[in-house]
Amino acid sequence: MNRFRPLPPSFYRRPAEIVARDLLGRYLVRELDGERLVLRLVEVEAYLGAPDRASHAWDGRRTPRNESLYLPGGHAYVYFIYGMHFCLNAVTGEAGVGSAVLLRAGAPVEGEERMAENRGWLKKVRPGDLAGGPGKLCRALGVGRELDGVLLDRPPLYIAKGEPEAAEGTGRIVASPRIGVDYAGEAAAWPLRFSVAGERNVSRPWPG
Repeated sequence: MNRFRPLPPSFYRRPAEIVARDLLGRYLVRELDGERLVLRLVEVEAYLGAPDRASHAWDGRRTPRNESLYLPGGHAYVYFIYGMHFCLNAVTGEAGVGSAVLLRAGAPVEGEERMAENRGWLKKVRPGDLAGGPGKLCRALGVGRELDGVLLDRPPLYIAKGEPEAAEGTGRIVASPRIGVDYAGEAAAWPLRFSVAGERNVSRPWPG
């Protein structure tokens, strides 16, 4: 179907803030053990690279952990945090820029039962919480460090056309400060968290 057509690498070769807005409503697709799991992206955060103190690429820092962050836009950057969560980012811009969009939350479209199993919910699915946070999103889709650096325009992990909020012109996109970056000085207040207004799958704290 047209809505499941992968976005081309050129989609990501733009500034992170522009890509972030344009990702809302797109489909994040994971092919796992012959099954297709799909989330509609409802919350993201933009990280601007070297000038952004909240970014893993702040001041041009480069380590084995963040090397894929410097690939050309359209690759995945997956990292492990707090010793317990994986986080999935879409790299943006040209090679060497170090900017990316963190995929924070999604609403289930297809494969909800399998995603619930991946989360360890064998009996009851809590509405709005299946993929309502970057760690939850990765667990629901079975995303780990092994997918770091893969291209996002083909299986097993890709972002598809979906139903983009920006194209619909509904005015439902809300901009607010990013979460958990209080250490980043003035960058902590930059309104680079984008979410779909009224969407229950957005992670907490909800934008005010």
